Amino acid sequence: MAYVVTEFETTPNPNAMKCWLDRPISEGTRSFLDEEAAGEDPVAAALFRDAGAVTVLFGGDWLTVNKRSDASWSTVKKKIQKVLAGS
Repeated sequence: MAYVVTEFETTPNPNAMKCWLDRPISEGTRSFLDEEAAGEDPVAAALFRDAGAVTVLFGGDWLTVNKRSDASWSTVKKKIQKVLAGS
C-alpha cells in the first residue's frame, strides 16, 4: 500500500521533519525509537534501513522522521518518498 507525501513540514528540531500523507498510516500515535523497535512494521523498518531514519513517529495521516545531524534533508526527503511509494 503506497503513500504519497503531500507536504514536508519543518519542526523546531532541525533534525526532524513532519511528512503529511495522502491517507492515514496508523490509527493513533506509534513511535519507533530504533530499527529494532520497528519490529514487524514494514514501513517503519524501511524508513530506518533505506532512508536513514534515527527515530520515526506515526500519527494518523502524518509521520515524523528524525535524521542524523550530518545527513542532508534534500537526500533524506527523496529517500522517504521512495520508501513510502514502495510500501
